[in-house]
Amino acid sequence: MSSRIPVLPVRTAIFGATGRVGKRLIALGHADPEIMLVCACASSGSGSLNADAGQLAGTGQIGLPVTDTIHGNPQVIIDFSSPAGTLAAVEAARTAGCSLVVATTGLDAAAREAIRTLSHQHPVCHSPNMSLAVNLTMQLAASAARTLKHVSADVDVEIIERHHRYKADSPSGTALKFGELIAAALGTNESRHGRQGDVGQRPRNEIGYHAVRAGDDAGQHTILFGMLGELVELRVAASNRDCYAAGAIAAAKFLANQGPGMYSMADVLGITSNS
Repeated sequence: MSSRIPVLPVRTAIFGATGRVGKRLIALGHADPEIMLVCACASSGSGSLNADAGQLAGTGQIGLPVTDTIHGNPQVIIDFSSPAGTLAAVEAARTAGCSLVVATTGLDAAAREAIRTLSHQHPVCHSPNMSLAVNLTMQLAASAARTLKHVSADVDVEIIERHHRYKADSPSGTALKFGELIAAALGTNESRHGRQGDVGQRPRNEIGYHAVRAGDDAGQHTILFGMLGELVELRVAASNRDCYAAGAIAAAKFLANQGPGMYSMADVLGITSNS
Protein backbone atom coordinates (compact mmCIF):
# COMPACT_ATOMS: atom_id res chain seq x y z
CA MET A 1 0.00 0.00 0.00
CA SER A 2 1.47 3.32 -1.08
CA SER A 3 1.03 6.63 0.70
CA ARG A 4 3.05 8.60 -1.89
CA ILE A 5 1.65 12.10 -2.43
CA PRO A 6 0.48 12.46 -6.05
CA VAL A 7 2.59 14.63 -8.33
CA LEU A 8 -0.36 16.40 -9.93
CA PRO A 9 -3.02 18.23 -7.92
CA VAL A 10 -5.92 15.96 -6.99
CA ARG A 11 -9.16 17.15 -8.60
CA THR A 12 -11.47 17.35 -5.59
CA ALA A 13 -15.18 17.93 -5.03
CA ILE A 14 -16.60 18.93 -1.65
CA PHE A 15 -20.05 17.76 -0.52
CA GLY A 16 -21.35 19.89 2.33
CA ALA A 17 -19.29 22.86 1.14
CA THR A 18 -21.43 25.43 3.01
CA GLY A 19 -21.25 23.69 6.40
CA ARG A 20 -18.88 24.53 9.24
CA VAL A 21 -16.23 21.98 8.21
CA GLY A 22 -17.09 22.31 4.53
CA LYS A 23 -16.03 25.96 4.54
CA ARG A 24 -12.70 25.02 6.11
CA LEU A 25 -12.26 22.34 3.44
CA ILE A 26 -12.74 25.01 0.79
CA ALA A 27 -10.27 27.37 2.49
CA LEU A 28 -7.57 24.77 3.15
CA GLY A 29 -8.08 22.99 -0.17
CA HIS A 30 -7.77 26.24 -2.11
CA ALA A 31 -4.50 27.01 -0.31
CA ASP A 32 -3.04 23.54 -0.92
CA PRO A 33 -1.02 23.22 -4.16
CA GLU A 34 -1.67 19.46 -4.19
CA ILE A 35 -5.45 19.96 -4.29
CA MET A 36 -7.52 21.39 -7.16
CA LEU A 37 -11.06 22.24 -6.08
CA VAL A 38 -13.39 21.53 -9.01
CA CYS A 39 -16.81 21.36 -7.36
CA ALA A 40 -18.50 22.71 -4.22
CA CYS A 41 -21.82 20.99 -3.56
CA ALA A 42 -24.68 21.83 -1.19
CA SER A 43 -28.25 20.57 -0.90
CA SER A 44 -30.83 21.75 -3.42
CA GLY A 45 -32.54 23.75 -0.66
CA SER A 46 -29.44 25.70 0.32
CA GLY A 47 -29.70 29.47 0.25
CA SER A 48 -26.05 29.65 -0.86
CA LEU A 49 -26.46 28.07 -4.31
CA ASN A 50 -24.54 29.96 -7.01
CA ALA A 51 -22.56 31.92 -4.37
CA ASP A 52 -18.77 31.81 -4.66
CA ALA A 53 -17.50 29.04 -2.35
CA GLY A 54 -14.38 31.01 -1.50
CA GLN A 55 -16.33 34.02 -0.39
CA LEU A 56 -18.52 31.86 1.84
CA ALA A 57 -15.37 30.33 3.32
CA GLY A 58 -13.84 33.74 3.99
CA THR A 59 -10.99 33.43 1.50
CA GLY A 60 -12.36 35.78 -1.18
CA GLN A 61 -13.47 35.00 -4.73
CA ILE A 62 -12.01 31.76 -6.09
CA GLY A 63 -14.30 31.34 -9.11
CA LEU A 64 -16.03 28.22 -7.77
CA PRO A 65 -19.82 28.57 -7.48
CA VAL A 66 -21.80 26.42 -5.06
CA THR A 67 -24.04 23.97 -6.94
CA ASP A 68 -26.39 21.11 -6.07
CA THR A 69 -25.00 18.74 -8.73
CA ILE A 70 -21.60 17.14 -9.27
CA HIS A 71 -19.39 18.43 -12.08
CA GLY A 72 -15.74 19.13 -12.86
CA ASN A 73 -14.62 15.50 -13.39
CA PRO A 74 -13.30 14.99 -9.84
CA GLN A 75 -10.82 12.29 -8.87
CA VAL A 76 -12.14 12.27 -5.31
CA ILE A 77 -15.21 13.51 -3.44
CA ILE A 78 -14.95 14.59 0.21
CA ASP A 79 -18.29 14.24 1.99
CA PHE A 80 -18.79 16.31 5.13
CA SER A 81 -22.54 16.82 4.76
CA SER A 82 -25.52 14.91 6.18
CA PRO A 83 -26.81 11.33 5.98
CA ALA A 84 -28.90 12.28 2.94
CA GLY A 85 -25.91 14.09 1.46
CA THR A 86 -23.74 11.00 1.92
CA LEU A 87 -26.10 8.90 -0.19
CA ALA A 88 -25.91 11.58 -2.89
CA ALA A 89 -22.11 11.59 -2.61
CA VAL A 90 -21.97 7.80 -3.00
CA GLU A 91 -24.11 8.00 -6.14
CA ALA A 92 -22.02 10.90 -7.47
CA ALA A 93 -18.79 8.95 -6.90
CA ARG A 94 -20.25 5.94 -8.69
CA THR A 95 -21.37 8.11 -11.63
CA ALA A 96 -18.07 10.01 -11.83
CA GLY A 97 -16.01 6.86 -11.30
CA CYS A 98 -13.98 8.49 -8.54
CA SER A 99 -12.81 7.91 -4.97
CA LEU A 100 -14.81 8.96 -1.90
CA VAL A 101 -13.88 10.24 1.55
CA VAL A 102 -16.83 9.97 3.98
CA ALA A 103 -16.63 11.88 7.27
CA THR A 104 -20.37 12.30 7.87
CA THR A 105 -21.71 10.64 11.03
CA GLY A 106 -25.16 9.40 12.04
CA LEU A 107 -25.41 7.08 9.02
CA ASP A 108 -27.94 4.25 9.00
CA ALA A 109 -27.34 0.67 7.90
CA ALA A 110 -28.45 1.36 4.33
CA ALA A 111 -25.94 4.20 3.93
CA ARG A 112 -23.12 2.10 5.38
CA GLU A 113 -23.97 -0.72 2.99
CA ALA A 114 -23.99 1.71 0.03
CA ILE A 115 -20.50 2.86 1.06
CA ARG A 116 -19.26 -0.73 1.32
CA THR A 117 -20.72 -1.57 -2.09
CA LEU A 118 -18.98 1.44 -3.66
CA SER A 119 -15.65 0.33 -2.16
CA HIS A 120 -15.77 -2.82 -4.30
CA GLN A 121 -15.27 -0.62 -7.36
CA HIS A 122 -13.53 2.52 -6.07
CA PRO A 123 -11.24 3.55 -3.18
CA VAL A 124 -13.24 4.71 -0.14
CA CYS A 125 -12.07 6.14 3.17
CA HIS A 126 -14.83 6.08 5.79
CA SER A 127 -14.08 7.43 9.24
CA PRO A 128 -16.21 9.04 11.96
CA ASN A 129 -13.31 11.40 12.67
CA MET A 130 -10.55 12.71 10.41
CA SER A 131 -8.33 14.11 13.18
CA LEU A 132 -4.77 12.79 13.57
CA ALA A 133 -4.95 13.23 17.35
CA VAL A 134 -8.28 11.40 17.62
CA ASN A 135 -7.11 8.45 15.51
CA LEU A 136 -3.91 8.20 17.52
CA THR A 137 -5.95 8.28 20.76
CA MET A 138 -8.18 5.50 19.40
CA GLN A 139 -5.13 3.28 19.07
CA LEU A 140 -4.01 4.22 22.59
CA ALA A 141 -7.48 3.42 23.98
CA ALA A 142 -7.60 0.03 22.29
CA SER A 143 -4.10 -0.75 23.56
CA ALA A 144 -5.04 0.30 27.10
CA ALA A 145 -8.15 -1.90 27.00
CA ARG A 146 -6.18 -4.94 25.85
CA THR A 147 -3.59 -4.44 28.56
CA LEU A 148 -6.11 -3.85 31.34
CA LYS A 149 -8.10 -6.94 30.37
CA HIS A 150 -5.04 -9.06 31.14
CA VAL A 151 -4.16 -7.40 34.45
CA SER A 152 -7.58 -6.62 35.92
CA ALA A 153 -10.98 -8.28 35.74
CA ASP A 154 -12.64 -5.19 37.17
CA VAL A 155 -12.43 -2.27 34.71
CA ASP A 156 -15.19 0.31 34.27
CA VAL A 157 -15.18 2.14 30.92
CA GLU A 158 -16.94 5.49 30.51
CA ILE A 159 -16.85 7.65 27.37
CA ILE A 160 -17.76 11.34 27.69
CA GLU A 161 -18.07 13.44 24.53
CA ARG A 162 -18.69 17.17 24.15
CA HIS A 163 -19.82 18.95 20.98
CA HIS A 164 -21.52 22.13 19.81
CA ARG A 165 -25.23 22.68 20.24
CA TYR A 166 -25.95 22.11 16.53
CA LYS A 167 -24.72 18.51 16.38
CA ALA A 168 -27.64 16.26 15.43
CA ASP A 169 -26.44 12.75 16.33
CA SER A 170 -25.73 11.50 19.84
CA PRO A 171 -23.51 9.93 21.01
CA SER A 172 -21.01 11.13 18.45
CA GLY A 173 -19.77 8.72 15.79
CA THR A 174 -16.30 9.15 17.25
CA ALA A 175 -17.48 8.13 20.73
CA LEU A 176 -19.15 5.05 19.26
CA LYS A 177 -15.95 4.15 17.40
CA PHE A 178 -13.96 4.48 20.63
CA GLY A 179 -16.48 2.16 22.25
CA GLU A 180 -16.35 -0.32 19.37
CA LEU A 181 -12.57 -0.60 19.60
CA ILE A 182 -12.58 -0.92 23.39
CA ALA A 183 -15.43 -3.45 23.37
CA ALA A 184 -13.55 -5.63 20.89
CA ALA A 185 -10.43 -5.49 23.09
CA LEU A 186 -12.36 -6.29 26.29
CA GLY A 187 -14.66 -8.87 24.72
CA THR A 188 -17.92 -7.21 25.68
CA ASN A 189 -20.94 -5.90 23.77
CA GLU A 190 -22.86 -4.28 26.65
CA SER A 191 -23.39 -0.51 26.64
CA ARG A 192 -25.54 2.19 28.24
CA HIS A 193 -26.25 5.69 26.91
CA GLY A 194 -26.61 7.92 29.97
CA ARG A 195 -28.06 7.07 33.38
CA GLN A 196 -31.10 8.35 35.22
CA GLY A 197 -33.06 7.26 38.26
CA ASP A 198 -32.45 4.25 40.49
CA VAL A 199 -30.42 2.19 38.01
CA GLY A 200 -28.70 0.08 40.65
CA GLN A 201 -25.06 -0.87 40.92
CA ARG A 202 -22.99 -0.40 37.79
CA PRO A 203 -22.52 -3.65 35.85
CA ARG A 204 -18.87 -4.61 35.43
CA ASN A 205 -19.00 -5.37 31.70
CA GLU A 206 -20.76 -2.35 30.18
CA ILE A 207 -19.38 0.71 28.39
CA GLY A 208 -21.10 3.94 29.39
CA TYR A 209 -21.64 6.85 26.97
CA HIS A 210 -22.42 10.43 27.97
CA ALA A 211 -23.08 13.26 25.50
CA VAL A 212 -22.73 16.97 26.28
CA ARG A 213 -24.02 19.64 23.85
CA ALA A 214 -22.96 23.22 24.57
CA GLY A 215 -22.02 26.38 22.67
CA ASP A 216 -19.65 25.99 19.74
CA ASP A 217 -17.44 23.21 21.13
CA ALA A 218 -15.48 21.74 18.20
CA GLY A 219 -15.28 18.31 19.84
CA GLN A 220 -13.82 16.67 22.94
CA HIS A 221 -13.67 13.01 23.96
CA THR A 222 -12.61 11.61 27.33
CA ILE A 223 -12.14 7.87 27.88
CA LEU A 224 -12.11 6.69 31.50
CA PHE A 225 -10.79 3.29 32.60
CA GLY A 226 -11.82 3.03 36.25
CA MET A 227 -10.52 0.45 38.71
CA LEU A 228 -10.63 0.24 42.47
CA GLY A 229 -8.01 2.63 43.80
CA GLU A 230 -6.82 3.99 40.43
CA LEU A 231 -7.95 5.55 37.17
CA VAL A 232 -6.61 5.89 33.61
CA GLU A 233 -7.95 8.83 31.61
CA LEU A 234 -7.37 9.60 27.92
CA ARG A 235 -8.58 12.93 26.60
CA VAL A 236 -8.43 14.43 23.11
CA ALA A 237 -9.86 17.81 22.14
CA ALA A 238 -10.09 19.99 19.03
CA SER A 239 -9.61 23.74 19.40
CA ASN A 240 -11.08 24.35 15.92
CA ARG A 241 -12.32 22.40 12.90
CA ASP A 242 -9.17 22.66 10.80
CA CYS A 243 -7.93 19.30 12.13
CA TYR A 244 -10.95 17.56 10.59
CA ALA A 245 -10.60 19.37 7.27
CA ALA A 246 -6.82 18.74 7.09
CA GLY A 247 -7.35 15.04 7.79
CA ALA A 248 -9.99 14.75 5.06
CA ILE A 249 -7.66 16.44 2.58
CA ALA A 250 -4.87 14.03 3.55
CA ALA A 251 -7.31 11.16 2.92
CA ALA A 252 -8.16 12.56 -0.53
CA LYS A 253 -4.47 12.63 -1.47
CA PHE A 254 -4.00 9.10 -0.11
CA LEU A 255 -6.89 7.67 -2.11
CA ALA A 256 -5.47 9.09 -5.34
CA ASN A 257 -2.83 6.33 -5.19
CA GLN A 258 -5.00 3.42 -4.05
CA GLY A 259 -6.99 0.68 -5.71
CA PRO A 260 -10.60 -0.20 -4.88
CA GLY A 261 -11.23 -1.01 -1.24
CA MET A 262 -12.29 0.32 2.15
CA TYR A 263 -9.62 2.35 3.93
CA SER A 264 -9.47 3.94 7.37
CA MET A 265 -7.69 6.97 8.76
CA ALA A 266 -5.25 4.52 10.34
CA ASP A 267 -4.27 3.60 6.75
CA VAL A 268 -4.04 7.25 5.70
CA LEU A 269 -1.89 8.23 8.68
CA GLY A 270 0.22 5.09 8.74
CA ILE A 271 -0.95 4.20 12.26
CA THR A 272 -0.72 0.48 12.97
CA SER A 273 -4.09 -0.83 14.11
CA ASN A 274 -4.25 -3.88 16.36
CA SER A 275 -7.98 -3.66 17.00
